[in-house]
Amino acid sequence: MADECFGHPRLAALYDTLEAERGDLDAYLRLAAGLGARRVLDIGCGTGVFALLLAGRGVQVVGVDPAAASIEVARAKPGAERVRWIHSDARSLPPLRVDLVTMTANVAQAITGARAWRHTLRGARGALRPGGHLVFETRDPAARAWEGWTRERTHRVTRVPGAGAVESWVELTGVRWPWVTFRWTYVFGVDGQVLTSDSTLRFRGREEVEEDLAAEGLRLEEVRGAVDRPGKELVFLARRP
Repeated sequence: MADECFGHPRLAALYDTLEAERGDLDAYLRLAAGLGARRVLDIGCGTGVFALLLAGRGVQVVGVDPAAASIEVARAKPGAERVRWIHSDARSLPPLRVDLVTMTANVAQAITGARAWRHTLRGARGALRPGGHLVFETRDPAARAWEGWTRERTHRVTRVPGAGAVESWVELTGVRWPWVTFRWTYVFGVDGQVLTSDSTLRFRGREEVEEDLAAEGLRLEEVRGAVDRPGKELVFLARRP
C-alpha cells in the first residue's frame, strides 16, 4: 500500500509544491542521455515529475506507481498524454523491452519487504531489453539520516496554490534496524485540517544490494554518490546481461 502522502488525494496534490527542489533528477536525466535510452520505465513515478521530464526530451516513458492519487495528479499535467501511466507496481507489469529502468528518490527504500524487493528487481529485469540498465539510489546507512528527522529541524510553512499556507514537519517514530519509521504531519491553514502520513524505509548497505542484484540476474556496473547529497546516498547502476 502507498503511504498517505502519496495515496491521499489532498496530500498527493501538495507533493510537487512541497518537493519543488528536485535537483536530484538532473543526474538521472544525464544518465539516461548518456546511455542513449529511448525507452524508460520509471518505477514509483509518483506525480510524474521525472517521467514528464523524460517525455519532454522525446523519450518513450512508462510510469508505474501503486498510489492512485499520485497517478491521477500525473495524468492531469500538461504533456501527460505522452506517458503511459500504470496504476500498479513492478511485480505486475505488461510486457516491456525498455533501455532503462529508474527508481528515483526513496522509491527503492520504500519497498520494505524482502519478497517485495526481490519481485521488484525481478520485474525490473524482466522489463529490460538485454543490455539495458537499472539505476536507483538508497540512503547510505552510515550517514544516519534519521537522526535529523525531528520537528525542530524539518518544520516549515509553504504557500500552496489552492490550499493556502500548509505547515509540515517530520518526526522519527522508531528504529528497528534495518527499518526506520517516521511520521509526516500536515496542517492546512485554509480550514485547519490536520493529516498525517506514516512511512517506513528499509536501509540496505552496499554489499546487501550487490547480493540482491546478483541473485536476480543483474550485473552491477557502478556505485556512485548522489551529486545533490554527497556522502549521503549510494546510486547503483546495474545491467541486464
